[in-house]
Amino acid sequence: MTLNELKDVVAKTGLPAYAAKQIADWLYKKHATDISEMTNIAADKRTLLAEKYEVGIYPPTEFVKSVDGTVKYLYRVGGKYFVESVYIPADDRATLCVSSQIGCKMSCIFCMTGRQGFSGNLTANEIINQIRSLPEFDKLTNVVFMGMGEPLDNTSELFKTLEILTSAYGYAWSPKRITVSTIGVLNGLKRFLDESECHLAVSLHSPYPEERKSLMPAEKAFPAHKVLELIRKYDFSHQRRVSFEYIVFKGLNDSTRHALALAGLLKGIPCRVNLIRFHAIPDIDLESSDMRRMDSFRDILNEKGIVCTIRSSRGEDIMAACGMLSTEKNMKNI
Repeated sequence: MTLNELKDVVAKTGLPAYAAKQIADWLYKKHATDISEMTNIAADKRTLLAEKYEVGIYPPTEFVKSVDGTVKYLYRVGGKYFVESVYIPADDRATLCVSSQIGCKMSCIFCMTGRQGFSGNLTANEIINQIRSLPEFDKLTNVVFMGMGEPLDNTSELFKTLEILTSAYGYAWSPKRITVSTIGVLNGLKRFLDESECHLAVSLHSPYPEERKSLMPAEKAFPAHKVLELIRKYDFSHQRRVSFEYIVFKGLNDSTRHALALAGLLKGIPCRVNLIRFHAIPDIDLESSDMRRMDSFRDILNEKGIVCTIRSSRGEDIMAACGMLSTEKNMKNI
């Protein structure tokens, strides 16, 4: 809960107003796992709280670990569904990729999560639990909303989560430690740009509208040129950073022509392009581009003044492609 929501709780329970901050401290600073641990709250009031509320921490149901140290965790949500998060350790950072929805409405053809359809939004509790219940929680340096679902299609719970993660009463993380990835849901994107200082990542995957639409049907509702038009109205020269995600498909979007068109499309936006290898999923006739073409694509963008890097591929031996493990579990419940 946010601090304002905790204030409502203490008012209903007959606690003094300052108890809301005490509860927030137990939840987000002292990492209490049970209301009984909140020892600076009177015992009878703790009993009243425990009758109606719980801390809300619950462990993953299972996990799989890659040879490269990447760990995929599976969480049960909504009684019968499963979502996943992925812990990615590196030399100087440890990143957690979290989910924001059960399935997804966007139906990107290269994404296993889209195959599930949409079964509901995750609550702030279900999102934060992926972070707080992580066995490696104390090692985390960064969180990215790049897991299952479209974060900006779940704005109420996303913004509640971001508040708790970054506020002084909450986990007090710097917004620079958090990145929200989107296909470009325009209303949610405008709110994000107005209200948040967290980093932004936009899934692009082609500079050509019809080609992008063939990969991402949401291009019809949220065309890339409208997304970029909105982004250009905001300042990305200081704390907040914008990056563009570009999965490179063999023979589809990996040509010199594509690289030059992409450079032209992004001209004037202080940004970074992340080239991503495609993690194969069943029954999709797409392949990842080879490293020679990806290197060439990167070099063209860098020569045109667009900072471009090739993202390291992690966890391929544990079905690290988003939605692979949860789809297997969720299909059993249909």
